[in-house]
Amino acid sequence: MTETLPGTFPGTLPEAPPVRPVDRGTFRRALAVHAAGVVVITAQSQGVPVGLTATSFSSVSLDPPLVSFYVDQGSTTWPWLGQADHFAVNILASDQAELAARFASKGVDRFAAPTRWSPGPLGAPLLRDVSAHLVCLPYETVDVGDHVLVVGLVAEAVLHGSGRPLLYHQGRFGRFIAHP
Repeated sequence: MTETLPGTFPGTLPEAPPVRPVDRGTFRRALAVHAAGVVVITAQSQGVPVGLTATSFSSVSLDPPLVSFYVDQGSTTWPWLGQADHFAVNILASDQAELAARFASKGVDRFAAPTRWSPGPLGAPLLRDVSAHLVCLPYETVDVGDHVLVVGLVAEAVLHGSGRPLLYHQGRFGRFIAHP
């Protein structure tokens, strides 16, 4: 014999209470305790170098080799970056907090001195002194909430060093210190 819950009929489930998303401030504070690696995404669009800092970078797949990052739909850089036929992921080293802050700033020429860069094999700007470069071809973009998920197919990967990564935590850039 099947037991029914009070207030329900046999074969039905009780109605779930409405779920409300957490408020924006609480959500931001909760995410701030998660440390994230820092990259700068660069591209050349209509002959102009463009770039932005991202902390949402992630590997997606080994076969095929895919990576992803999110960009705010309101970003002034996204329309330019979204038009590019390829982009570079510059994985920042622990001593590159100023570079990350520069590419996260509005109203500055991100590629002017002191930024050091050179064009990559396909033309995307490659930042100097980073831990690694990934040159990617656009694979897929998906609107997700107020952001765009950008997935890239990795066409080239160059490792420059295995030094410590730059991290973003509690609203600040910092370094990782490994314990033995």
